[in-house]
Amino acid sequence: MYCKDEDDKKDLEQEILIQIWKSLDTYDDTYAMTTWLYRISMNVAISHYRKTFKHKGKLVSLDAGLLDFTSASEASERSYEQDVLQKLLNELNEFDKALMFLYLEDKDYEVIAQILGITKTNVATKISRIKQKWKQELNT
Repeated sequence: MYCKDEDDKKDLEQEILIQIWKSLDTYDDTYAMTTWLYRISMNVAISHYRKTFKHKGKLVSLDAGLLDFTSASEASERSYEQDVLQKLLNELNEFDKALMFLYLEDKDYEVIAQILGITKTNVATKISRIKQKWKQELNT
């Protein structure tokens, strides 16, 4: 989601692994390991996105190769839905984009709150507001 092409993805993966390695001694076992890893990964991805956006001056789009569909009509419908979702996500700021990415991955609100460093109530409020905004945009 935060990379345009395969080379960028490989670079980002390396940056994430390096940051995890550097941060191992600061791991706080009061958090789940997956939450800690998500938080590091998300922070590195957002930083990478900002750097890429700043240098290239354009939005980073989702890789179309992520989509693997069986029928042409289903592919066309899902492709359209994917394009709409991508457009909506690209209109969000980095924080809200990370929030919705975690939400779309079916992460629990508590996990999202821990990863992003906000309260569970704040997670619910922000998601609700974004969904309302999206509904309004789609209905116009």
